[in-house]
Amino acid sequence: MIRHLTILAFSLAVLPMAAQESADLDRQISDKVTATLKRSGAPGVSIAVVKDGKLVLAKAFGKASIDPDRAPNTDTRYAVGSISKQFTAAAILLVEEQGKLSLDDPVSKYFPDLTRAGEITVRELLSHTSGYEDYAPQDYIIPDWTRPTTPKAVVDGWAKKPLNFDPGTKWQYSNTNFVLAGEIFEKASGQPLLPFLKEKFFQPLGMQSASDCSVASPSDATAYTRYAGGPPRPVKREAEGWYFAAGELCMTPSDLARWDMAFLRHEILSSRSYAEFTREVRLKNGDATHYALGLTLGEFNRIPTISHGGEVSGFLSSNTVYPTRNAAVIVLTNQDGNDINGPITSQIATLLFMPEQPAVVEKDTQTVRTILAGLQKGKVDRSLFTQNATTYFTDLALKDLQKSLTACGKLQSVTRTSDTLRGGMTHRNYRAVFQKKTVTLNIYVMPDGKYEQFMVEE
Repeated sequence: MIRHLTILAFSLAVLPMAAQESADLDRQISDKVTATLKRSGAPGVSIAVVKDGKLVLAKAFGKASIDPDRAPNTDTRYAVGSISKQFTAAAILLVEEQGKLSLDDPVSKYFPDLTRAGEITVRELLSHTSGYEDYAPQDYIIPDWTRPTTPKAVVDGWAKKPLNFDPGTKWQYSNTNFVLAGEIFEKASGQPLLPFLKEKFFQPLGMQSASDCSVASPSDATAYTRYAGGPPRPVKREAEGWYFAAGELCMTPSDLARWDMAFLRHEILSSRSYAEFTREVRLKNGDATHYALGLTLGEFNRIPTISHGGEVSGFLSSNTVYPTRNAAVIVLTNQDGNDINGPITSQIATLLFMPEQPAVVEKDTQTVRTILAGLQKGKVDRSLFTQNATTYFTDLALKDLQKSLTACGKLQSVTRTSDTLRGGMTHRNYRAVFQKKTVTLNIYVMPDGKYEQFMVEE
């Protein structure tokens, strides 16, 4: 049951903040997303941004379909792939609250005929530490996936194989874990998973678009793939039954944001269940997994993140929550085989959490671009650097930098990815995207603005 939940009528455009702040945030994010989408060659992308616990921006860019030509809007749904896993985990935790199962139940309690079922727990399924082999590691659609199947057939086909490792001793991503977890949920609860998700989560939270991807909508984005640097090509979707509890859901970014807002308010589950949901699962020897239950644990510029990505045929998705900042960023695109979700998420997070001096940031970034352009020609303006730094740029160093950067092709973008203090200086990292390669810039800046370090790293 959703606790203390008030359903709010969230706008699907920019919500009221201070008017000027809203306009600036919209413009800055739109400029970044538009430029990144253009460079990527992907058809379209839709985003949602949560700030201070509220949906402040939802926007669509590019094309939902190329032929026929159709632009996306805030009602356009995308397949979210493995982001679905957190919904499965939440459903299991909610049923655990009802006393119908336990995270520490052995798989054998529900499916005794599976490989080493007595040694593997539900928790190990939800944390990818079971040892069951992944039935869907490929990043393209294989012929088998175009033919309908059932979750039971998937479980019988892969969870009866020998384990890839002893339970709890390694972390290895496996969709098989979550298909089996979904089957356990249905057996323990006596309810089908999708109707349960709708009743307990989607309807109370106002997530009207959230559903099984097999239930098509005219506003859905069309699936595309890409071969190397070629154009977007239409691609088939997986047939019914393949992803189930591991990656079956479709929704809009705004509806995923509604889930994130309830997650941030701890309204989805009890305090105990929420703690289980977000606690890192350690291996038996104490090694880290950076994974909880259907959730990846990480950080952005020292800000903790709880996230998950998703990939199914024709779609990539990213959902990142920043619990200490009461914020979230959702990025959904209708093309697989591209790198767009990560950069856009980082760009938006930078604007959200380091916005205090946007003009200065832009000026600094332009200076970095100018230095890179000079290094591509084997030249450096030594007036920009400290005495220490000038000793770094020897004739040999400049020759190697020129050769390396020239081979990268034309510089396309420079994005600041971190900004911290160390040794009385500002330590900054940048992501420099060239036509043929992306590099990292490892930079130290003195209080007077001169560069103490400017290193180009693979």
